[in-house]
Amino acid sequence: MKILALDCATGACSTAVTADGTVLARRDVAMARGQSEVLVPMVLATLEEAGLGFGDLDRLAVTVGPGSFTGLRIGLATARAMALAAGRPLIGVTTFEAFAHAVPAGRRDGRTVLVAVESRRAELFVQGFAPDLAPMEAPQVAPPGQVRLPEGPLLVAGDGAERMAGALAAHPDARIAAQAAPDAAVVARIAATREPGGGMPGPLYLRAPDVTLPGGTRP
Repeated sequence: MKILALDCATGACSTAVTADGTVLARRDVAMARGQSEVLVPMVLATLEEAGLGFGDLDRLAVTVGPGSFTGLRIGLATARAMALAAGRPLIGVTTFEAFAHAVPAGRRDGRTVLVAVESRRAELFVQGFAPDLAPMEAPQVAPPGQVRLPEGPLLVAGDGAERMAGALAAHPDARIAAQAAPDAAVVARIAATREPGGGMPGPLYLRAPDVTLPGGTRP
């Protein structure tokens, strides 16, 4: 199965092409803004390196959030347009899942994985995963000191993991595995295990955007 995956949900842009689990090509660029200018050229360069065109793909995949409001909109819009043009299904993967599945099995070592995603505000976006990476609960939106911590051995992952350090001081067995941004190759790996749905995936924002339109309405 050949998959094109892309991510710009947090502080970077990432693209990858995989074939039956093997990474054929990958691009990663750290950036807080300007994704709209670089994402499409990155996709085209990744496909060229992989020696594939859109018609060779079986499906596309994209992170749906939570994360940066602007980055999510750009990533989803780009992925939807490409999927429609290629006539291929598009699989949505949450930012939580992308971070959790990026932690090597040996590092998890039977631990619960708590993924903390940066909101660029006082709160973090947080979700817990069992050692087998099954989601344990609905996502939380809370300041680090108010996050509900699972009992037992714990590993905190994600780009917001280091902000959890103070809250973990009293936890008897917690480790931090901070990650800069989701990896599109991991997004592709997750997407390969899922059946396409009936429509295009939508964004997972968890809180209202910080921008408003004229008249005070939110997009």
